[in-house]
Amino acid sequence: MNTRSDVGLYGLAVMGRNLALNILGHGYSLAVYNDNSERAKELAAHGSSAYPGFSLADTPKDLVASLARPRRLFIMAEAGKCVDEAIDSLLPYLESGDILIDGGNSHYKDTERRGDMLAPKGLHFVGMGVSGDEDGAHKGLSLMPGCDEDVWIELRVLLDAIAAKTAEGVPCTSWMGRGGSGHFVKMVHNSLEYADIELISETYHLLRSFVRMSHDEMRTVFSEWNRGELSSYLIAITADILGVRDEDGEPLLEKVLDRAVQKGTGAWACQAALELGVPVGLLAEAVFARSLSSLKDERVGASAVLGGPKAGSTGERHSIVEDLRKALLAAKVVSYAEGFLLLRKASAEYGWNTDPGKVALAWREGCNIRSGLLDPIAEAFRKEDSLSALILDSHFKAILDQCLPSLRKVTVRAIEQGTPVPAFAAALSFYDGYRATWLPANLVQALRDRFGAHGYERIDRPRGESFHSDWK
Repeated sequence: MNTRSDVGLYGLAVMGRNLALNILGHGYSLAVYNDNSERAKELAAHGSSAYPGFSLADTPKDLVASLARPRRLFIMAEAGKCVDEAIDSLLPYLESGDILIDGGNSHYKDTERRGDMLAPKGLHFVGMGVSGDEDGAHKGLSLMPGCDEDVWIELRVLLDAIAAKTAEGVPCTSWMGRGGSGHFVKMVHNSLEYADIELISETYHLLRSFVRMSHDEMRTVFSEWNRGELSSYLIAITADILGVRDEDGEPLLEKVLDRAVQKGTGAWACQAALELGVPVGLLAEAVFARSLSSLKDERVGASAVLGGPKAGSTGERHSIVEDLRKALLAAKVVSYAEGFLLLRKASAEYGWNTDPGKVALAWREGCNIRSGLLDPIAEAFRKEDSLSALILDSHFKAILDQCLPSLRKVTVRAIEQGTPVPAFAAALSFYDGYRATWLPANLVQALRDRFGAHGYERIDRPRGESFHSDWK
């Protein structure tokens, strides 16, 4: 290869393939490698004819050799050992100053480990969260790079080009901080996606069982909600799903098995929250709801044994739908409050200095949680960069003041009628717990001191002093 390519890409699964087309479509020359030769040849047949800057490398060595220095090389491989294997195959041919960009869903601690391993060799490692569907990879993605700031400066023009753009043309990418910050931000994004999907699904359940709406009626409701404060990608595609019919004319949604699966990023967020001591009950319940749904056969068997209340009249239809809209909005605000609490605690713990406002701006387009709430979230943190919790911001406090009565009403009605709403209930519990001046944790501490002599603090003594008593 006589001419060196601007960018390299290792891995041509769905996201890698479409990212390749995105990079080429923005005028960059690109060399790609994939260990699946058939997939590589398929892209080569398409890319070579459409883009003169496209080239296909036969080996990792050829891929590295084909790139202009400093090399900028994306790794689009499955998280875990596949990323390590990709790095190992490229490492012998890389030189000081080269930049490796992991665009997969890697765990942030793996990213920290890889960066520490490559730094002594003079190599720069970027753990970049990437969000968007396969079409987004082609048209533009939400990009969340974590790296040293000088590396961000080196990559910014490229990332700005391939990122999704707002209506005003602003790229949906920004520097997230050093080390594993980019993949941590993506992990929080995914946990918010879990929460949003669970809240929407619980709302669908209540519209279906309480209001007894048809799918066409529910589609109309979600379409209307998408024109207001709840405007979001997930609300919009929920409306689409509700309108799809199977071959027999019946709603296709009702033929989908009620057993949800997950890839693990939601669980990672819960694990990180436990390690950092951050209360994310709503985000956790969204994960556990999928786990409970997976017990399909057990649930069917239990339904024949375990009793519950019978559904009755729930009141006037219009008022219930409006209560559900407000409940969904309030719970969604709480989910963001939990997510940003987790993000800020991690940033402080690991010294990333992640700007939460810039995170919100990076999520406005391209990603699966893009919504009308993200601009106000960015503004909240711009006004007060030390904001401890999103629900304390005046804009979001006003939303909650208006919508919490509906969240309480919906949650109580669902519980009374035996309908599980774990995410709605967790949202309410977080809000009430966060605003509580007193919680029964005094008894928790007394019990711990009684059986384990763990000690406790006193309200009439300076904070930090520990006491032990004989509770017998």
